[in-house]
Amino acid sequence: MSCKLTPWGASVVRNLSVRTRRPATSALRAARTERRPTQQHASPFLIIPRRGLSDDITSRQQPPPPPPPPSSEQLSKTPEGTAEAGTQRDMKAPEVFAPNFLNAEALAALEKAAAGQDLYGDGDGGLLFDMPERPGRGQQLQDRYHPVVDQVTKLLMKDGKLSKAQRNMSLILHYLRTTPAPKVSPLRPLLPGSPPAAQLPLNPLLYLTLAIDSVAPLVRIRALKGAAGGGAALELPEPMAARARRRVAVTWILDAVRRKRAAGSGRAQFAARFAQEVVAVVEGRSGVWDRRAQVHKVGTAARANLSHPSAVGRKR
Repeated sequence: MSCKLTPWGASVVRNLSVRTRRPATSALRAARTERRPTQQHASPFLIIPRRGLSDDITSRQQPPPPPPPPSSEQLSKTPEGTAEAGTQRDMKAPEVFAPNFLNAEALAALEKAAAGQDLYGDGDGGLLFDMPERPGRGQQLQDRYHPVVDQVTKLLMKDGKLSKAQRNMSLILHYLRTTPAPKVSPLRPLLPGSPPAAQLPLNPLLYLTLAIDSVAPLVRIRALKGAAGGGAALELPEPMAARARRRVAVTWILDAVRRKRAAGSGRAQFAARFAQEVVAVVEGRSGVWDRRAQVHKVGTAARANLSHPSAVGRKR
């Protein structure tokens, strides 16, 4: 009879299994008994223990125990350099903040709070920012520009067009900044204490101020009508303030600019001609120096008139 699993039938399988098994004879059984050691209460089955991960010494090692803390005697015997090195090694790097004023104010507030100080105890009245400075005598809050720039801009203004004058002023300063360094003439030097000529384009505002102050007259001639006798005017020299001196110098420069021939067209033409005249003043090539020398010559000759009876006792 055959089965579905084996085509030969169950008898064939049984015969095969019997044939492949060694015969258990009495002699073999006696030999196996002699080979086994005699043990009392021995189990008929051979127990093979399974090796787990916990028993695997080569693949899993226990971490070494942490070293004990050093005692006071060891610390005393340890050299100072080693102790300091260990302390520096244990110290954490300080946290770096962005270098802006908000972080600086926050850190200052934290330091005050840690020291137990009052955050608003500096007399500022709890203000976030400092109090604004009070304007001085003769100053206004609208004075945002340099006094020389403001004065020259107002002198450049024509027909009340302030925006046009401000645009020309910016073009003048840009020309002075981008032009090559001037060559100062030793015959017509600038004011004493002025920086070298090679450094003037780096500061166009100083460039303009130095040119105007160097060519500005020190005195002006005031005429007293009929004081010299015979209907002649009596000329008297009179010192001038800084603002008045600059006004006369800018007026002379404007007169020289208007007498020049136009070299082109465009809105920047006037600003370029004014800046070129300023450079000519610094280099000593401008005719404004001759006008200044003429005023000083007349003022030097008119010093004798200060002792004239018509000039004595008059308010200066």
